Amino acid sequence: MSPRQALNWDTDGRHWPLRHLSSFIETPKLRWHVQWAKHPKPQASSILLLHGTGASTHSWRQLIPLLSDHYNVMAIDFPGHGFTSMPQASDVATLFSIPGMAAGVSELLTQMKIKPDIVVGHSAGAAVACMMTLNGHLQPQRLVSLNGALLPLDGVAGQVFSPLAKVLTKAPWVPELFAWQAARPSVLHKLLEGTGSKLDAEGTQLYQTLISNPSHAQAALYMMAHWDLHTFWERLRTLQDPLTLIVGSQDWIVPPSAAYRVAETLPHLRSQDIVSLPNLGHLAHEEQAQWVADVIWPMGQPAASGF
Repeated sequence: MSPRQALNWDTDGRHWPLRHLSSFIETPKLRWHVQWAKHPKPQASSILLLHGTGASTHSWRQLIPLLSDHYNVMAIDFPGHGFTSMPQASDVATLFSIPGMAAGVSELLTQMKIKPDIVVGHSAGAAVACMMTLNGHLQPQRLVSLNGALLPLDGVAGQVFSPLAKVLTKAPWVPELFAWQAARPSVLHKLLEGTGSKLDAEGTQLYQTLISNPSHAQAALYMMAHWDLHTFWERLRTLQDPLTLIVGSQDWIVPPSAAYRVAETLPHLRSQDIVSLPNLGHLAHEEQAQWVADVIWPMGQPAASGF
C-alpha cells in the first residue's frame, strides 16, 4: 500500500460540520476521528452512528443536533475514511473486513468507556452494527439499519464485485484516477444521482471534498474489496436483537426489497420494524433528517429511558 496524502484537519476540516464536537482518539492501530455530542443529563441514553462506505461523520450533520436534544450522540469516521487514519499495510485485510471493523469500533468504545444503547448504521455501517452485537462486542437495546447493505449482491454482480475490487486495490493508480475523475462536478453529480437522493449544495460539496481525495477513495475501495457479505449473511440469520429497518423508497443502491428479505429471515421482527420513507434515496438521512430522527426517537419517548 503506497502512502497517500490524507485529508488534513487544519485545512480540509477547517469548516467541517459540527467541528466543535470533534476529537481524535488513539487506539493501538488507528487514530480515530470522533464527534461526541454529550447530553446535559448524565443518565441520558447513548446513540452510536456508523456511516456507510465512502462517507464520513459529515453525513450525520443534520441528524446529530436533532438526536442530541434527547441522547448522548457519537459518530465516527471508519478506518481511512474522512479524518480517521489509514491502517498499516499489514492491518488492511483485517481492519477493512466486517468483523475487523466491528472489533476496531468496539475497541474504540471500550477505550472511551462508552456503551451505546442504540446503534444506527447506514448502508455498510448497518452490517458493522449487527456484527458488533453478533460477536458480543455490544449489547444495545436496539439496532437501526438505515438503507442497510446486509445482503450479498445478486447475480453476476455478486460474483465479480469483490474480486474486481481486490484487483483494483493492487493497481496503485486507481485511487488517484478515481479521485481525479470525481473532482469533476459532472462525475460527482452522476454518482450522487445514482443514490436516488437529492442533496443540498453543502452536502454535494462535502462529498466532493471526500471522494476527490485519493486516500479516502483508497479506503472505500479497500472496504469493498474485503467485504464478505455471504459469510455475514449466514451470521445475520442468527440475530436476536431488536432491529428496525428504515428504507428510502427511492434507494437505487440498496433496493427496499432487501429490507423485506431480511425481515422474512428474522422471525422475531414485526411489520412495524420496517419503516419506509417516501421519495427518499440511499442518503435519506441527509435529505430528511427529521423523518429519520422521528423513527429513532418516536414522539413521546422519554429522553433518558432508552428503548
